[in-house]
Amino acid sequence: MAHYNKFNKIEMEILRDGEVIGYNYYFFKKDSDNTTVTNQLKFTVKLFGATIFEVESYGEEKYIKDKLISFNSKTQQNKKDKYVQLKLNEERNEYDVKGSSYTGSASIENVIGNWWSHKILQTNSQISPISGSIKEQVVTFIGKEKIELYGKTYEVEHFKLTSKDMSIPTDKRLNFDIWFDKKNSLILKVAYSRMGNWEYRVKKFE
Repeated sequence: MAHYNKFNKIEMEILRDGEVIGYNYYFFKKDSDNTTVTNQLKFTVKLFGATIFEVESYGEEKYIKDKLISFNSKTQQNKKDKYVQLKLNEERNEYDVKGSSYTGSASIENVIGNWWSHKILQTNSQISPISGSIKEQVVTFIGKEKIELYGKTYEVEHFKLTSKDMSIPTDKRLNFDIWFDKKNSLILKVAYSRMGNWEYRVKKFE
């Protein structure tokens, strides 16, 4: 978490086929060794003026130093309620997860699948921040690149993040391109294709 002590807020725009359709904001609150990261996400996909896909979500991660203590989220996806309630079980040294897609235990090697933390590039599995499902992953380094965002040029490292089991249904599969700014310890852009070409771009951080 020391990499993120300098941040108060990270603002990402969500684009689909080049059009801004929503946002993903992260807010950081620090008190000594305790850090709370709150996540606000909202986007709407429309076709011929009619809403075909809509998500609104709120989540909260709590850390003591580098250790994730709890994560809770509530999401409404196409008017369906989804949730995650996660707590660290210190006796067993694992997470107790109660989610809309999974209830049970999970290894502490998992990270929450949010885009603020570069730890997602350093782990073999992640926990869905929407439903609590556990997804095994493979991260591949593609190369060093330069990208431009909102009039600024960044030197970044390009990674590919995919599901370990590529036989699972396409709509459940991880398949992301991620551009990481090592200087700021910040994921600047995420791109994937599903019902169009999507991008999450960091517009502002402070």
